Amino acid sequence: MLPYLKSEFGNPSSVHRLGQTARRGVEEARERVAATLAVRSRQVVFTSGATEADDQAVFAAAAARPGGLVVNAGEHAAVLEAARRLAAQGRDVTFVPLAPDGGSPLAAWEAALAAQATRGGTALVAAMLVNNETGALLDVRAIAELAHAHGALFLCDAVQGYGVEEFTLASLGADFVTLSAHKVYGPKGAGALVFKEGIEPAPLLAGGAQERGHRPGTHAVPAIVGLGAAAILAAERLPAERARLTGLQARFEVAAGAMAGVAINAGGARRSVKHTNLRVLGADGETLLMLLDEAGVYASAGSACAAGSVEPSHVLLAMGLGRDEAKASVRFSYGKAVDEALVDEAAIRLSAAVERARSVVAS
Repeated sequence: MLPYLKSEFGNPSSVHRLGQTARRGVEEARERVAATLAVRSRQVVFTSGATEADDQAVFAAAAARPGGLVVNAGEHAAVLEAARRLAAQGRDVTFVPLAPDGGSPLAAWEAALAAQATRGGTALVAAMLVNNETGALLDVRAIAELAHAHGALFLCDAVQGYGVEEFTLASLGADFVTLSAHKVYGPKGAGALVFKEGIEPAPLLAGGAQERGHRPGTHAVPAIVGLGAAAILAAERLPAERARLTGLQARFEVAAGAMAGVAINAGGARRSVKHTNLRVLGADGETLLMLLDEAGVYASAGSACAAGSVEPSHVLLAMGLGRDEAKASVRFSYGKAVDEALVDEAAIRLSAAVERARSVVAS
């Protein structure tokens, strides 16, 4: 990224040499991202992140096709809020509930699509690959097949799976896939919308012809270059990193599971390797988070996009947990900076924080 922050600062839409150097950086990044999903570079549109990419997919599909939307109730807020905005405008929107184990039975998707078929059909189905709070893995390929059988497009938010789960656009069966740079250690503020050939998603913004008209505005060249580099590194390291994170997750969960009154949310579901969501009986989640932070353990009560919210996780509520249970839940994440020693120390500090949090509630 450094040359594009210093010497190669041209606007990639300019025809002079400096601009064309920047343009090459953007296009090389596009080719790198495309390679990780086994698509052509023209199928990749750069965005400010997955939130923008999700919104573009939802609104573009709704603008291009009649019918309703069928959306996983545990989706990221970017998809949920876009769907709710369309519902407020009169669009038929069905939210498919999660099962108590964090999964999403295909029968529920089939029922939702069948019901919408009687009311004019479905334009778009949306289901994320890996839940950003519990880590639950959905059978998105099967959901995509159901969507296509009912004439709908399929959007897969693959942000949390990128870099740890093996997939391509085709293997997911998706028409749209959304990605975010910072989940693979790229810079914050860059993402991508990847789409099937033959689809031309309408832009969210009115403006110039950048990104072949799909996303007007001057390119954030350093961030885009960073995304391209991070994508290739993540793909190269995926098998080894996935195996390493699998071991860390299991190690932490064995230690946490030995603590009285501590359970793993979505523990019975097929899960990816980046998250553990713990429910702590007899503790207030906000108090526990503050105690963990004080102890140098960085956890959260939900997705980072809900930071500052005192509301319980919508994902846990969609799984059928009560508000008190959801508010007594804390999410832990694993990544490059975490090793076995840190996991062991985090478990020790967690145990102490749980006891202190419970004493606060008891008093």
